[in-house]
Amino acid sequence: MYKFFFNQNKKKIIFSINFCIFAFFIRIILLVDLFSDIIKRCRQGDRRAQEAIYNLLAGKMFAVCLRYCTNYEDAKDLLHDGFVTIFTKIDKFNNIGSFEGWVRRIFVNQAIELYRNKAKVSMVECSDENERLFIEPDNNNEMGYGLSEDELLSMVEKLPQQYKIVFNLYAIEGLSHRDIAGQLGISESTSRSNLLRARSIMQKQVKNRIDPIPVIYNASK
Repeated sequence: MYKFFFNQNKKKIIFSINFCIFAFFIRIILLVDLFSDIIKRCRQGDRRAQEAIYNLLAGKMFAVCLRYCTNYEDAKDLLHDGFVTIFTKIDKFNNIGSFEGWVRRIFVNQAIELYRNKAKVSMVECSDENERLFIEPDNNNEMGYGLSEDELLSMVEKLPQQYKIVFNLYAIEGLSHRDIAGQLGISESTSRSNLLRARSIMQKQVKNRIDPIPVIYNASK
């Protein structure tokens, strides 16, 4: 009797999983078709198609802008300039890979250009001694400690600009130190040093959040 009910429930679970997978792929196919049609109309100068792309991607891209910019106003300017670039260069999208990924790369490149034009602070140079001591943290033991993604991103936003841009490019965009050095016009050791300092700051912030606040007793009572 129990075995019968167990088998029935197992079949229902397997069916539900298969249905969810099927629905997921159908959604992807529909989104690809939707973007293909909108992109085609964008290339023809259709303003409604441009508005549709903006409405679909503005929220995600504004989150990217906030991660790279020092303030809200700069992020708004970057969002505007990024979409102007997208609509100007949309003919260069070759339909290889995701359109959203192509858009994201444009925003990251715009953010790098903005940083290089406006940066008034120097990157922290890495001495030979620090270079030898630098050890890449184990990604499996990264700074999560149960914090939500929003909390971690909030910590990234509060980093000094020169640390934040290196951290974003390395930890989030997946660029190597060689690529970061080329993009920012710095040395690879400087990129490593700034990443190390960014992680050190964030680790201290995480520690302050998870360590219990000590209770101070009044001995006079």
